[in-house]
Amino acid sequence: MTAPRIGAVMWPTRSWPEAGEPWRRAEELGFRHAWVYDHIAWRGSTPWYDAYTTLSAAAAVTSRIRLGTLVTSPNFRHPVPVAHAARTIDHVSGGRLTLGVGAGGTRRASDAGVLGGPEWTPAERASRFAEWVGLLDRLLREPVTTFEGTYYSAREVVQEPGCVQRPRVPFVIAGNGPRGIRLAARHGDGWVTAGNAGGGEPYDAVRSRLEALDAACEAEGREVRDRILLTGFTDEPWLESPGAFADLAGRYGELGVTEIALHWPRPGTPFEADIGVFEAIAAEHGGSGGP
Repeated sequence: MTAPRIGAVMWPTRSWPEAGEPWRRAEELGFRHAWVYDHIAWRGSTPWYDAYTTLSAAAAVTSRIRLGTLVTSPNFRHPVPVAHAARTIDHVSGGRLTLGVGAGGTRRASDAGVLGGPEWTPAERASRFAEWVGLLDRLLREPVTTFEGTYYSAREVVQEPGCVQRPRVPFVIAGNGPRGIRLAARHGDGWVTAGNAGGGEPYDAVRSRLEALDAACEAEGREVRDRILLTGFTDEPWLESPGAFADLAGRYGELGVTEIALHWPRPGTPFEADIGVFEAIAAEHGGSGGP
């Protein structure tokens, strides 16, 4: 079993050019990918800079590391401008963009409800996300798209010359429930989970979800190559020491996890950690930083 590759989750909380240094450092440390949360604020935290303009700037100061959202959602993004921004960043980065997408949360302190209107039920949120992903997929594959759905529409949207990556930029789809996992099997090039288990063991939850993903992929007749574990939302000691990381990475790698995303240490928050340990993990487990 190949050991999982590692990525870093970055914090869009500092203005440019100061914010550029961690992105350059992530590449130097050998992380395969670097991600940014796509919110207007995050749990009420401000300043919180825009994900897509941040990724475009990060693309300009790096050359190898893959860049992506983790995750973009329908909460305040329409598929048409998302596709337009993604295609642009794919060109700016020379084909290094991955779009992480998810149904989105319900916290108004992050972005839910900021556009006004009634709150979405869980069923509507899932249905909106399914339609949103399907339309985004078409927008990034087809030269001209017209679509009229229940929630979203597009009229003669031109996306030429298309993405650098063909047939489109890869999607990493977040989903723990049956509908989200089926959507990942249908449209995803990757799948991501945070391992939250609602009081249960994260390891058992991830194993169960991976089994469901395998079954969904078999039903769809396709493969979801990248299986990403987003750490930091359970009590597992990922950044306690290089040894603790290696033990956890080995266990999850045996389950079929191919990528592990670690939060860049952020002092004064639940994501505070020893930067020396973080860099030691990167030195031991990082690679070239390329795809």
